[in-house]
Amino acid sequence: MLIAIPAECVANETRVAATPETVKKLVAMGHSVIVQKGAGLASALPDAAFTDAGASLADNRAAAYANADIVLKVRPPLDEEIAEFKDGAVLISQLAPYQNATFPAMAAKKLSAFAMELLPRTTRAQAMDVLSSQNNIAGYKAVLLAGHYYPRFMPMLMTAAGTVKPARVLILGVGVAGLQAIATAKRLGAVVEAFDVRPSTKEQVESLGAKFVEVPMTDEEKAANDGVYAKEMSDDYKRRQGELVAKHARAADIVITTALIPGKKAPLLLAADVVAAMKPGAVIVDLAAEAGGNCAATRPGEVFVTDNRVTVVGSYNLPGMMAGDASALYAKNLFTFLSLMLSKEGFSINLEDELLEATLVTHAGAVRFGQPSPAVAAQSAVPSQA
Repeated sequence: MLIAIPAECVANETRVAATPETVKKLVAMGHSVIVQKGAGLASALPDAAFTDAGASLADNRAAAYANADIVLKVRPPLDEEIAEFKDGAVLISQLAPYQNATFPAMAAKKLSAFAMELLPRTTRAQAMDVLSSQNNIAGYKAVLLAGHYYPRFMPMLMTAAGTVKPARVLILGVGVAGLQAIATAKRLGAVVEAFDVRPSTKEQVESLGAKFVEVPMTDEEKAANDGVYAKEMSDDYKRRQGELVAKHARAADIVITTALIPGKKAPLLLAADVVAAMKPGAVIVDLAAEAGGNCAATRPGEVFVTDNRVTVVGSYNLPGMMAGDASALYAKNLFTFLSLMLSKEGFSINLEDELLEATLVTHAGAVRFGQPSPAVAAQSAVPSQA
């Protein structure tokens, strides 16, 4: 099999979908790898590192795609890229499935496209989980960005000139990014509080030395939000949540928001009046900026200072700001996933594998995303019993 690694086309995307380490493993399995020239430069991976690992180089993207059986990417391909794919090729990438309008074009090229964001959050899938590996980096980088814009120290310092108070940090959303943000802020000496709608995250927050900000919940609300992903809450809960978050945000020096709901606009956690009441010099880092933002004052893709001197960071692609490690982890995720289908003996897609079935969005000329799985379809065809 010929496996292609292109340079990413999206502006400011610095990551690459393979590293010399994963290329060497693919070559050892008996497969060929072609890397577009310059694909790894922004990740501190020169072309020579790939050729030393056994890859060949393509002068441009079209040359990389021309005969490739499998393409590994970081971002969804553009329309012009899809036209360059070999008919029937396999694509493994983050594909932004809930916003992607190119699936019909992929199906028309008979691509077998896997969206890594749809990987089930199971123990077996952990080593392939690109959301976890990249969000972990985003949570770490968010704290460093906050420290960059915050005009004071993070830790408490006792000096001959006096004592400096530690920064108060509030983390909104305790997924992978939020937990890493808590750990990083604690390592830097800040006083940390964290909030999440899932009661089960309280133990994780406290195990990292932070205080859990808890909104009183009914039994129904607890049951509705005790899973892996946060879900939409009732209007009454949102009112109680807003009041409590506002109170803690006004006391905070740094707020990092990470709340996302798959397939929906990011929930609003910081209203404009809350931002207006925050301390001068405070910093907000909104990790949900690409999904509309958790903060009403966020300007997606920008960093700006409000009238009351609060810095709001709406930067995109924080993992890409640490492209070396981000690419290394992402490439390992993709190699592990690809190993479900690729071996020394060849390549095959087993649609009975729950990980492959869940992530395969186009296949055999059809768009599968948004359609019931074969198992669900078969079950729904059986008349229900009253």
